[in-house]
Amino acid sequence: MKRIVIGLLVCALCVGLAATATVVDFERKESRIHQHLEAGEKAPCSHEANLLCTHLPLVEIETGGHPIPGAPVLDDKGFIVDYTVTEADEPRLKASLEITDNAETNHHVTDAPSLATSVLINIRGRSSREFDKKSYRITLIYDDGTNNNQSVMGMDAHHEWVLHGPFLDKSLIRNYMMYNLAGECMEYAPNVRFCEVVIDGSYQGLYLMTESITKGYDGSRLTMEVKKKDNTFSGYILRVNDIYPFEETTSVISDYGNYAYVARIPVEVIYPGTINQTAEMRRKIELEFSAFEKALYSYDYDSEDYGYTQWIDIPSFVDYYILNEFVCNIDAGRLSTYVYKDTSGKYKICVWDFNNACDNYMELRVNLHDFDTQNRLLYHMLCRDEDFTEAIITRYKELRQSVLSEEYLMNYIDQTVAYLGPAIERNFDKWGYSFQAEYSLLKGEDREICSYDEAISQLKEFLIERGNWMDQNIDAVREFSAESAVKKYNENAD
Repeated sequence: MKRIVIGLLVCALCVGLAATATVVDFERKESRIHQHLEAGEKAPCSHEANLLCTHLPLVEIETGGHPIPGAPVLDDKGFIVDYTVTEADEPRLKASLEITDNAETNHHVTDAPSLATSVLINIRGRSSREFDKKSYRITLIYDDGTNNNQSVMGMDAHHEWVLHGPFLDKSLIRNYMMYNLAGECMEYAPNVRFCEVVIDGSYQGLYLMTESITKGYDGSRLTMEVKKKDNTFSGYILRVNDIYPFEETTSVISDYGNYAYVARIPVEVIYPGTINQTAEMRRKIELEFSAFEKALYSYDYDSEDYGYTQWIDIPSFVDYYILNEFVCNIDAGRLSTYVYKDTSGKYKICVWDFNNACDNYMELRVNLHDFDTQNRLLYHMLCRDEDFTEAIITRYKELRQSVLSEEYLMNYIDQTVAYLGPAIERNFDKWGYSFQAEYSLLKGEDREICSYDEAISQLKEFLIERGNWMDQNIDAVREFSAESAVKKYNENAD
């Protein structure tokens, strides 16, 4: 097999290694903004005791009394068979949104908003649609329905946002922490901001305003463009995800991996969006992604001339593996997995959805003392290359000295919890019944989380134990690329 000497950079720190072949550069862009570290002191308030007063950005949504569509419709056996729509039979509801976000003062429902706009809104998610606390997809629009790109809570201007309501995650911080840690290491991870939400005058609790994974503007989000008239594009985004039979879509591609990989999972084009897609575009994307998969699922997968290294940004896939393995994110590479190609010309992968991470998967307890992501789509082959597994080992050891160190993680949790402060209590004044045993969503009596303190303790204990185990066993990932494991894949190799 070939030997690639990997040059690693821990975020902005350059670690020089003597290169004998291809050099993989882990250098990343400017520093990440972490809301809990950037926020300043707020001036004290004097007002009525029952008036909502929050140091977090305040989001108010008015629907005119109409139910927000997208709630699951269940059959008599409890299976989802459809989603609700508006009275006009539309999948999204037009509503109004106001955001109050001032650097020096607290926020109240009586304040003049910093941003006021019309929106299209619907309930989003998969299993989370059945939770009492909903999450929402929001598109900012002008009154005529055209997109209204606006900066939200200091994040770059765009019209597409996700308002995530942590419910299964009793710590409230899994997505916030992991998106931000990924943003310190990877080229791109969604930006996020905590906020509190009021819908039609009713307090809904603590939420996380999140960038959707899509094309950005002026250097924000992902760099790519589409021209429908010319059937041309400079990049695209694919989502690997299960699709319910009733979810009609014209964007699923018939990629080669669906034949080469045992567990067939739909791959859908989500950018360009359906409005700007053409059949010709989808065919071009399908052929190009299939060409990559053919290189990956071939005897030449580890060849410098014909293998996968010509197609992917290796640091992106290495960091994704490490971050998701570290928290045992059981959905990684299986559900809600985003692969994109931007103007750099190589495929990259983006983190998304850590609600089930750190032993928070509803159906079963995860095994803290094992590796699993190598069994997922694409990684099934990537981890058969010894250079890729060596890159994982080296990068992991570097990250354990920075953003994945025990000290960094414990401080991060404590600082975030301290920043949220009274918003935590307000959230559980609304949703505190979820701590009761009869409402537990995690199967297994010993997995019940009965208080917020328990939720934070469970998260910390998991990260400490998982980190210690991976420290002792990270070198074992070499077994995935050992000759005895990959012999049948290398029959034609040099």
